[in-house]
Amino acid sequence: MTIDTGINTSDVIVIGGGTGGYSTALRAAGLGLDVVLVERDKVGGTCLHRGCVPSKAMLHAAELVDGIAEARERWGVKATVDSVDWGALVATRDDIVARNHKGVEAHLAHAGVRVVRGGARLTGPRTVRVESTGTDRTPGVRQEGAPGVRDLTARRALVLATGSRPRTLPGLDPDGRRVVTSDDALFAPGLPASVLVLGGGAIGVEYASFHRSMGAEVTLVEAADRLVPLEDADVSRHLTRGLKKRGIDVQAGARLLDAEVLDNGVRARVRTARGETRTLTAERLLVAVGRAPVTEGLGLDATGLTTDERGFVVPQDWDRLETAVPGVHVVGDLLPPPSLGLAHASFAEGLLVAETVAGLQSPPVDYATVPRVTYSSPQTASVGLGEAEARARGHEVDVNTMPLTAVAKGMVHGQGGMVKVVAEAGGGQVLGVHLVGPNVSEMIAESQLIVGWDAEPLDVARHVHAHPTLSEAVGEVFLTLAGRGLHQQ
Repeated sequence: MTIDTGINTSDVIVIGGGTGGYSTALRAAGLGLDVVLVERDKVGGTCLHRGCVPSKAMLHAAELVDGIAEARERWGVKATVDSVDWGALVATRDDIVARNHKGVEAHLAHAGVRVVRGGARLTGPRTVRVESTGTDRTPGVRQEGAPGVRDLTARRALVLATGSRPRTLPGLDPDGRRVVTSDDALFAPGLPASVLVLGGGAIGVEYASFHRSMGAEVTLVEAADRLVPLEDADVSRHLTRGLKKRGIDVQAGARLLDAEVLDNGVRARVRTARGETRTLTAERLLVAVGRAPVTEGLGLDATGLTTDERGFVVPQDWDRLETAVPGVHVVGDLLPPPSLGLAHASFAEGLLVAETVAGLQSPPVDYATVPRVTYSSPQTASVGLGEAEARARGHEVDVNTMPLTAVAKGMVHGQGGMVKVVAEAGGGQVLGVHLVGPNVSEMIAESQLIVGWDAEPLDVARHVHAHPTLSEAVGEVFLTLAGRGLHQQ
């Protein structure tokens, strides 16, 4: 095979092989561009290897355990859980991750994307130096340049997609065993008997839910006055009620004072919402207080770029996700709000950037219509504005809610939950849809389309929802807002 002597020059260089990075690379290659993807670890990034995929595999196992308990206690099925084989659970999780990883690598190879292993440092607006940790995975392509070092040049664009890392708190040094972050919680040894979770956002809530299903005593501490504080207040209220019903000790409005690692666990002092000092002990402490963008060692100064005070790389043109340096784009967790730090948002950002670089007119990412999901038990799923946010923005709104147990399928599940819709007053545009309950992550797609297409309640009320399903509750709320409801006053 003839080796391309211009291998160090390409149309596009993507730094980072997570969701945002590999989606950019695949779409750009599909549009006929020559693409190099630089990744220091494994393609797939945090989402595939340490976050979204493995955590949802574990949460599915937790659902199975909870289902056995429900079968016994509610349905008369005489089933019990003797124990959880941690090794078998981990093996299944790792197999799912490995198969997804091979799939991503196969897609990249099929598209002709050249993957370079190593840490990247920018040396100019279109140039990158890679300290290699391996060779290209593309068959027939060899490593060129000085041993261990490779200089790359992009003809059209440089895309920054280096992702994020877990934040921690002063005085808390994760050790992967007693004090863990969301990146290593899944890989800590065994199942602890007790867990203290710091952070009541989506990640903290999911891990609290998982460990409770596996039998651990769980305390969940959130500094804000309620869990999932970015969600609608009614979502937070229903979620908190569901977690407490499962035996999770929820401490909202509480702050960590200090923590000490012991031989057999962790001891922490917390200031509660009432101003009391409470001492908590647990076998493991999980820090889930958010994530920080990764730019250390990237060499942004060589391009003339800087970060804001939070470490984000701010685009000058949000419609193109292009920075102040022409041809340098940003996707994924490097972006500040309104980007959401969600894998599916990163995917959309990657498509936008690739199409922009290829010269297509691509619609910008509408962050208001990106769904948000917490995969706990109960689950939450939402899209658009919450009630308080809508009113704060000056909207006159109509709001309607309905418990999931008001429909037959909700009674079957027996786990509570609700649907809440926020719309412009007088039958106007739907501004937000908010769900809490079993399997609502699989129900949010309809609501995403409703909000994204600026639908009004009457538009939705014309459509028939299957019976019996949980989605009937969604349909009923829109029927009521359209003045056609049968089951609500």
